Amino acid sequence: MALTTDILASYRRPRTVLRRQAGHPGEARREARILVYLIIGCALIFVAQWPRLAREAHLDDTIPLEALMAGALFAWVFVAPLVFYALAGLLALMLRLTGPVDTFAVRLAVFWSVLVASPLMLLQGLAAGMIGPGPQAALAFVPAALAFFANLIAGLRVSLEGRAPAPYEGSCPRPPLIPRC
Repeated sequence: MALTTDILASYRRPRTVLRRQAGHPGEARREARILVYLIIGCALIFVAQWPRLAREAHLDDTIPLEALMAGALFAWVFVAPLVFYALAGLLALMLRLTGPVDTFAVRLAVFWSVLVASPLMLLQGLAAGMIGPGPQAALAFVPAALAFFANLIAGLRVSLEGRAPAPYEGSCPRPPLIPRC
């Protein structure tokens, strides 16, 4: 399916979309594909900051618009992907405490959640640029946060669905590469 169709479908049935995105454990998974999801999501969130930054630069002449844009570019395009990778790694470690976990599916859940929330961040950016800081701009952020966390939770549930049975079968505990007792 098209990426935009999958994003729209994620607002209704996130687990179905994430299952299809994750594929089957035996089939080839492409890390580059989910990295592109993260980069597109972070780039859209960077674009969402433009109206707010233009408003701030217009109201306060101490910092020019170019400097504000450069700071937002650095934060959203260079730093945020590293933060989201760290978040995915931390979530994978926490889930690994409860048993085996599909780390690719955890990364997919985090990166897809960023991409799904990014169109709503565009709406929030417009509200922050038009209205300015205040409760209305904060209220415009709520749908984006809800979309992010709903898709993240659904993705983490998908990553836990494919848990393998206990690795030690039979009468003696053995690692998988050592023959039976």
